[in-house]
Amino acid sequence: MATASSSSTIPNLSLTFNCKTYVDLKPSLPNYLTFSSSKLRRPPCLFTVRASHSDFEAAVVAGNVPEAPPVPPTPAAPAGTPVVPSLPLQRRPRRNRRSPVLRSAFQETSLSPANFVYPLFIHEGEEDTPIGAMPGCYRLGWRHGLVEEIAKARDVGVNSVVLFPKIPDALKSPTGDEAFNENGLVPRTIRLLKDKYPDLIIYTDVALDPYSSDGHDGIVREDGVIMNDETVHQLCKQAVAQARAGADVVSPSDMMDGRVGAMRLALDAEGFQHVSIMSYTAKYASSFYGPFREALDSNPRFGDKKTYQMNPANYREALTEMREDESEGADILLVKPGLPYLDIIRLLRDNSPLPIAAYQVSGEYSMIKAGGALKMIDEEKVMMESLLCLRRAGADIILSYFALQAARSLCGEKR
Repeated sequence: MATASSSSTIPNLSLTFNCKTYVDLKPSLPNYLTFSSSKLRRPPCLFTVRASHSDFEAAVVAGNVPEAPPVPPTPAAPAGTPVVPSLPLQRRPRRNRRSPVLRSAFQETSLSPANFVYPLFIHEGEEDTPIGAMPGCYRLGWRHGLVEEIAKARDVGVNSVVLFPKIPDALKSPTGDEAFNENGLVPRTIRLLKDKYPDLIIYTDVALDPYSSDGHDGIVREDGVIMNDETVHQLCKQAVAQARAGADVVSPSDMMDGRVGAMRLALDAEGFQHVSIMSYTAKYASSFYGPFREALDSNPRFGDKKTYQMNPANYREALTEMREDESEGADILLVKPGLPYLDIIRLLRDNSPLPIAAYQVSGEYSMIKAGGALKMIDEEKVMMESLLCLRRAGADIILSYFALQAARSLCGEKR
């Protein structure tokens, strides 16, 4: 095949050069010869001869620049727009927000299914029972419904769960002894899940309220005082029973003083040095827990939890709790609730090197669900924004009832 620099003749071939097919170069380029042959029996064919790089460069240097689309016109402003001089701004932050690609490139916070811990309610029954105050959530049968729900979560990248049991009233007592029954609902469930999904990360709740006939997180004295040290003794036995069943992370949510250190010693003494402790470091006496207590039927029989859970008005106190938990051996620090306490999440993030967890609690979940059902908000968008805000505030992991729905959204699935 002839090249642009060839000057030889080609016998028996008609070769015609057409400038318009010559990569948009103008006709002022050197013309190539057209050869013809009377011996050719078929109609003449056109052949496009490609120029060398040097020919292109020479053409541009000579002023024969290839045509390109024109510069787009400046979009017109609507009628009545005032004509004003440009503001003398050295920096215009909107420049980095002007297109989806730029916004994605400069996004500071990311959200992934790996960031989620999926809270799941379990009970002794076979059937999954809907929770009225939490649309889309169920008390799952521990043998079937729970296993199926976890399979769905794993399919979209959520491989961490935390278990909350509804205990039959007949097994509840003032001292909550069912909490450390090694054949109780939670240990049985852990063993089942570890047999089915060995790599599943199982978090557990360590507190007496699901097991207490009084509905409090600790043992209640006859004058209504929640007993601290005696409760911690029970919690240590509960944590060891859960670890023995195969729990990866035990999570004391009781807010008793000194429970993290005592639990660490108890776990280590039983050979469970590998089991982590996620402490509910800043758990507030919040009104956002209502739907959760309906789910577990664990409302206090009397009074409230303000003598052990934190005052929602307090900020600096969270640092005291953080320092105690760090010194006692906590592996993860948790803030509960989540969205109304973004400042506390940021406070812990800025003052501790430990991983920070946030719990998007039942009240937060139910409000978003209710707003979506009433068409007051876009449920999907508000859900994703709320989770992103928890991450932006500093949470490494998020306990959320939206975990499965949000992971499906991140994976591009429709609800």
